[in-house]
Amino acid sequence: MNVDHPWQVDGRGRTALTDDRDHLADLVRQVVLTAPGERVMRPDFGSGLLGLPFEPAGPEVAATTQVLVQAALQQWLGDRIAVDAVEVRHDDGTLAVTVRYVTTRTGEAATTEVRRAAP
Repeated sequence: MNVDHPWQVDGRGRTALTDDRDHLADLVRQVVLTAPGERVMRPDFGSGLLGLPFEPAGPEVAATTQVLVQAALQQWLGDRIAVDAVEVRHDDGTLAVTVRYVTTRTGEAATTEVRRAAP
């Protein structure tokens, strides 16, 4: 079992735990939503997604986002997942990134979606 993210207390008043599949999805979200420089001890951690414009700017922004996210996931989670696809959509001021991947340990396919509203 793994500590759930974001940290929270379970019904027994203890640190909430989660299974491996949910923990891996939490890790994917952390990589995607963390800006490089945000973590003091790992200043290069993250994808840079939050530094991109949120308005629908066409295929250039989508392609840049896909490359940034896929490279960050490969760098930080490459020993745990194999990324199949990264899809980027703009929905009414919200950037939605869908990551399809396979867990390297179990071979299980999974999908995680990260949504970020415009600031």
